[in-house]
Amino acid sequence: MYTTDGSSIIERFPDSFLAAAPISIETLPMLHFSPGGTFLQVCTVGCNLTCPGCVSEVLVHHAESLGNSGNALRTDDIIKMALEEGCIGIAFALNDVIVSLPTFCRLAEAAHQNGLLIGCSTNGYMTEESAAALLPLIDFANIGLKGSSDERYRSCGAKSADPVFRTLRQFYQGGVHVEVSLVSMHGGEHEVIRAAEKIAAISRGIPLQVMRFIPFGDSDLGLEPTIYESEALCDRLRTMLSWVYLFNSPGSSYLTTHCPDCQNPCIEREFFGPMGSHRIGNAVKTCTCGYTVPIRGMISDEIFSEPGMMGGYRITRGLEMIWAILHCLQVNDPRTLAGIWAEVIQSGMLKKELHDKMNNIDAYYGLIMDLASRCNCSDQGLVLSSFIRDRYNNVLKMVGTAQKPRVYYAMGHPLFALNPNRFEGKLVEAAGGIYVNRAIEKEGKPGVTISVEKMMELNPEFIFTSGFISSSVSDTTRYCKDHNLDVPAVREGHLYSMHPSWDFGSPRWILGLMTIANILHPDRCQFAIEDEADLFYRTFYGVPYRSVSANRSFALPGVVCNSIYR
Repeated sequence: MYTTDGSSIIERFPDSFLAAAPISIETLPMLHFSPGGTFLQVCTVGCNLTCPGCVSEVLVHHAESLGNSGNALRTDDIIKMALEEGCIGIAFALNDVIVSLPTFCRLAEAAHQNGLLIGCSTNGYMTEESAAALLPLIDFANIGLKGSSDERYRSCGAKSADPVFRTLRQFYQGGVHVEVSLVSMHGGEHEVIRAAEKIAAISRGIPLQVMRFIPFGDSDLGLEPTIYESEALCDRLRTMLSWVYLFNSPGSSYLTTHCPDCQNPCIEREFFGPMGSHRIGNAVKTCTCGYTVPIRGMISDEIFSEPGMMGGYRITRGLEMIWAILHCLQVNDPRTLAGIWAEVIQSGMLKKELHDKMNNIDAYYGLIMDLASRCNCSDQGLVLSSFIRDRYNNVLKMVGTAQKPRVYYAMGHPLFALNPNRFEGKLVEAAGGIYVNRAIEKEGKPGVTISVEKMMELNPEFIFTSGFISSSVSDTTRYCKDHNLDVPAVREGHLYSMHPSWDFGSPRWILGLMTIANILHPDRCQFAIEDEADLFYRTFYGVPYRSVSANRSFALPGVVCNSIYR
C-alpha cells in the first residue's frame, strides 16, 4: 500500500476510498459511544496483517486489483455524503486504517472541520509514532486483538503482540474512547483470558467485545466454539473487566448492557450479522436504580436501519456470496474478481438488489446468469443454473401433495428466529414444509429473538438451525430443555443443524434443499446426499467432496466441510 518517490514513503492509492455507506454505530461495532448514532462507514483496501479466517478476506487479499479498479471516492465525496445522509460522524472499518494513514489523517481533519466525529477499527499493530499521529485526530477506536501471545501474532504475520497493547494504552491514556474486540477460538481460551488481564491492567472499564470465531476462508471449522462455551468464558472475563459482550452468537443475551447494581437491562441489543449488533428495546444511560452507565456521547432517539447487505461486516459477507457463485463458474482470475466486487460495491447492488436475489429462488438463477454474463462465461452459467434447477424441480415433483409438517428455522440459539422471507424458509417450503417463521410479525437482520410463548404458539414439528453461525444439536436440545420449549420437534427429537453453507449464500443450497426434503419426507425422498455432493464438488470445484469432508482444514472460497448431523 506504500511505495517511495525516492526521498519519502508515499501511498500508492492516496485519498481513495473503495466504499462508503451510513451505518448504526453498533454494527462497527461500538457499544459505549453514541449508542444508536448514524455514522458513515468507509474503507480502502489492504491490511498490514495476514490473519487466517479473515472476515475481510476479499478486501485484504485483492488490494492490488481493487485499488486500481477506478471510480474511487475522494475525501470531499466522503464529507459531502456524511452530511447529506445526516450522519454524526465517520467510521473507518473493514480494512485497517494503518495502510492508508495519511489519507485517513486528512479525512479526520476534514471531518472535524465540518463538525463530524471520526473514529476507526484497527488491529492496533502500528508504531508509537503512528499512534501519536492518530491520537489528536480520532474520537473513538475499536482495537481488534488477535490474542495475547507473540505466537498468535506471528500466525498473522506480525513479530509480537507488544505494539498492539502499547497502542491500546496510548489511545486510552490520550483520551480516545477505546473498545476492544477479541476473537475467541475453541482451544484458545487462555489467549482471551490473558488478553483480558492485560486490558484490565490498563483499565477495568474498557469494554471488551468477545467475537466468537466464525470460520471464513480456509480456516478450520473445529476452531468455532459453541455459544454456551463462549457465554461461560464471558462470565469468567466479567470478573476481570466491567463490560464484556459476546458477538456472533444469535439469541445470546450477552450483547445487552445490564446495570451492575440491579441487573436491569439498560441498553438492549441483538445479533446483526458477522461482528455486528443492533439496538433494540430499552436504551437509557441512567438506570432506574440511579446507576449511570459510562457512555461517551448521547443515546440517539432513532436507530438507523441498514438496507440489504449494508452495515458492518455484512458487506464482506455479501461479497463472499458473490465469490461463491463466481468460483462455481471457474472465475478465479484476481483482476476479474476484483472488478466484479468493485462494480458491485460502487453500483449500490449491496443495498437491496443482491439481498433480494439471494432470498428468492427464481431470482437466484438470474443472479447466476448475470454474473456469468459479466465474466463472459454464460455457458458455465447455464450449466450451473441447469444443475440446480433440475434438482429443484425434482424435489417439487417428489414431495408433491404430501402432508406438510410445521418447520421452524433458527440461527444460533433456538429463540433467534430467521426472518419470514429468508431464503432458508423458501427451501423449507420447496421441500414440502410449512415455514412457521412467516407468522412472526417483526423482522431484524437476519432475524429476531422471540419469546418462549411465541415458540409455543408456532408449535413446530421440526426445528432446523442455520448452517451459518450455527449451533450443535446437543446445544439446541439443552437450550430447549432449559427454556421449557415443549413443542413436538423437541419431544420427537426432530432437531437438526444444517451443513454450513448448504442453506444460504452459495449455490450449494441445492444440497441443503435435498437434505431437508429427505428429513421432512423420508417416505418420498431418498436423495443420496453424499453422492450428490460429490457430483457437485467435482463438477464445479474440480475436487471430490469426500476429500473435502475428510479434511476440515481444507476449504474452497466459502466451502465448509462437515455434514448435517442430529
